[in-house]
Amino acid sequence: MIQITPQMRVLVAIAPADFRRGIDGLAQICRAVLGADPFTGTVFAFRNRRATAIKLLVYDGQGFWLCHKRWSRSRFRWWPSSADAGTPLRAHELQVLLCGGDPTATRVPPDWRRVTEPAA
Repeated sequence: MIQITPQMRVLVAIAPADFRRGIDGLAQICRAVLGADPFTGTVFAFRNRRATAIKLLVYDGQGFWLCHKRWSRSRFRWWPSSADAGTPLRAHELQVLLCGGDPTATRVPPDWRRVTEPAA
């Protein structure tokens, strides 16, 4: 079973992907278009042209998971544009996206950061 944790990096492909592609074809997009190694445990999200389906690709150390979700009556209302390129989603934002919501509308506190600088 795949579990998306807050520590996982989530990258979203802006342009629609050809959903006839399998694991190898989507891994090629990860390398060529997103400039990321698909073997690092990053979660990669792809959308079809009509915005009715999404595929997630992730490597868990033993093999690849390829998950596919298709809406039966709706479409994904939000998808990042080229202006959002290079900004990875956080784990909770991916969950909102998978439920058909707008991850940019979530109101959560920022990620944890150190309050004081460590002594050198």
